[in-house]
Amino acid sequence: MPTVVIHLPNDLLARLAEAGADGTIELTLDVGPGDTTVAPIETPKPTGPLAPLLRAGLLTPGTRLHLHQPRANRSATAIVHMDGTLTVEGNLTPFRSPSKAAFAVTQSQANGWITWRLADGRTLDDLRNELEQGEA
Repeated sequence: MPTVVIHLPNDLLARLAEAGADGTIELTLDVGPGDTTVAPIETPKPTGPLAPLLRAGLLTPGTRLHLHQPRANRSATAIVHMDGTLTVEGNLTPFRSPSKAAFAVTQSQANGWITWRLADGRTLDDLRNELEQGEA
C-alpha cells in the first residue's frame, strides 16, 4: 500500500481547529483519475534558535518537551516541528523561540532553554552545550 504524506501549513491547521461549532472538521481527498504527476515535496528548512539542534539531529520533529513547575502547579507539553517552531498544548500559534513558548505557559519571563526538558530530563541548553562541545 502506498504511503500518503500530507503537509499542511500551521496557519491552515489553526483555521481548521477554529472551524465548526460542533468540533467537526471535514476534509475531502479526491484520489480519482486525473493528473498523476507527483510534485516534489519541499521539506521546510528549520530556522530560528532551534535550527542548529534540528540540523545536528539532537532534536527531531515530533519531539515532546515538558515544562514542569511544581511550586506554581504548572505543567505543559510542547512539540518541536520540522521548521524549528514549537507548539504548546492549548495554543494554536507556533512559537519561534523556547522562551516565548515558556512565557505562554508561565505568563512571566522564563528562560525556555532551561525550563523545557526532554523525556530523559535534559534541557534544551544541555543539547546546545552538547552541540558546541561536538564542534570544538
